[in-house]
Amino acid sequence: MTSPPGFLDKERIIAGPGFNRWLVPPAALAIHLCIGMAYGFSVFWLPLSKAIGIKDAVKCGPEVGFWAQLFTTTCDWQISTLGWMYTLFFVLLGTSAATWGGWLERAGPRKAGVVSALCWCGGMLLSAWGIHLHQFWMMMLGSGIIGGIGLGLGYISPVSTLIKWFPDRRGMATGMAIMGFGGGAMIGSPLAADLMKYFATATDVGVMQTFIVMALIYFAFMMAGALGYRVPETGWKPQGWTPPVAQVNNTMITQRHVHVSKVWGIPQFWLIWMVLCMNVSAGIGVIGMASPMLQEVFGGSLIGVPAKFGDLDKEQLKAIAVVAAGFTALLSLFNIGGRFFWASLSDKLGRKLTYVVFFVLGGFLYFSVPGSAAAGSIVFFVAAFCIILSMYGGGFATVPAYLADMFGTQMVGAIHGRLLTAWATAGVLGPVVVNYMREYQLSLGMAREQVYNQTMYILVGMLVVGLVCNLLVKPLDDKWFMTADELAQEKLLAHEKAMASELVRREEASGSDAVHPMVVVLAWAAVGIPLAWGVYRTLLSVAKFLG
Repeated sequence: MTSPPGFLDKERIIAGPGFNRWLVPPAALAIHLCIGMAYGFSVFWLPLSKAIGIKDAVKCGPEVGFWAQLFTTTCDWQISTLGWMYTLFFVLLGTSAATWGGWLERAGPRKAGVVSALCWCGGMLLSAWGIHLHQFWMMMLGSGIIGGIGLGLGYISPVSTLIKWFPDRRGMATGMAIMGFGGGAMIGSPLAADLMKYFATATDVGVMQTFIVMALIYFAFMMAGALGYRVPETGWKPQGWTPPVAQVNNTMITQRHVHVSKVWGIPQFWLIWMVLCMNVSAGIGVIGMASPMLQEVFGGSLIGVPAKFGDLDKEQLKAIAVVAAGFTALLSLFNIGGRFFWASLSDKLGRKLTYVVFFVLGGFLYFSVPGSAAAGSIVFFVAAFCIILSMYGGGFATVPAYLADMFGTQMVGAIHGRLLTAWATAGVLGPVVVNYMREYQLSLGMAREQVYNQTMYILVGMLVVGLVCNLLVKPLDDKWFMTADELAQEKLLAHEKAMASELVRREEASGSDAVHPMVVVLAWAAVGIPLAWGVYRTLLSVAKFLG
């Protein structure tokens, strides 16, 4: 006799008749808006680099290398050392998503969401203790490693669920959730800045207390999101919806399913892996250099002064830094908006054609940047990067639907987890190419306003590689798909059991899962209001750029 399912088990979250599927996206957003703060952690670097000195950093001697900084209590951490946490985030995101993606499909999104909340928020609390003791290794372990595992599980937890709830709008559904990951820093960065300002004293920079408060807030939101997850019964379809004939016959959208254990050997998986890697490498490289590039290319013209960057005084440099911060904020808006826009558009265009647009239009825009910079056209320069960043975000949001089309929906969350190793690779490749090329050009004595030209052409080359890989994607051979018996066994392992007693219970309780429309409105308000506040704070920065 089997024991009844636990509160977090997948069997306990199968939705009954009358459940409103529009309650699932805000649950996913609640988690993604919290873990998306990983993008905004750089807001802590400057205060942490003065954690001991408060006003001025107590610099470490030359004998204190990277490893010594992990344990030192006598000098402040360097910003370059703190930046390794950012690298750990995305390496652990990719590896943890790949490692535990299969478990997530079987355990269900609620259990994965709870584990994500414990890891992400628990990691922040451990980091806060590390800040108090001035032990950087505790921050690396807390937020970098434990938090990174929470990132990976939280990021992929809603993917499979949303795709199954929205078979008619796969791109839009995943776009909504992954938009939240891009928006996390938009909320978290200004919130962190306000909290640090509130907690700062003459003897404390206020980061430890900020970590504690944010961990508690995030835990409440992430647990609410995790407990809000529900999964549809096997074979569920939206009322009145049937797959269009064109979709049934579309060889690029399979009706069958691939087991996650086989994807490493499938050529199409590696082609899509390269598609994501090249798209992200180009975009993430630009994100890292957007602010300095604008300042160095246009110099004093940003504030109406006819002088190159190297000829500006300290006050003028501060003024153009404020303008550049507004430019970075504008890019973040396009990054977030692009996630929803392009993923939704892919439902109409198809995923393959959408990526063709990314690579062809993106390549043209990268190629045009040196020309618009040489002509002094700030408008074309800014417009190009806004569109580029929208497609960077769009690439993240569209790829889960691409995978569902190609490999089926049964294990798409786990397959997506393995694909995210491309993100981890791109997180290293993109910034390294951009930063080292810049340093190399400067070492040759090239003018600052021209050091990015060759980099743009290299990024065009990356997009060409991505385009070729995308064009080579074709439908899978029959040998890769699960047989009917294998699929039945996988559904059994995934706890998608259609037991007669369960069906009878649901029929007797018809409508028991129906909710008042006001509940849906409140769920969306819970995530929409913080997101609107983040957009408002970002627009204040954008106004400084446009003004």
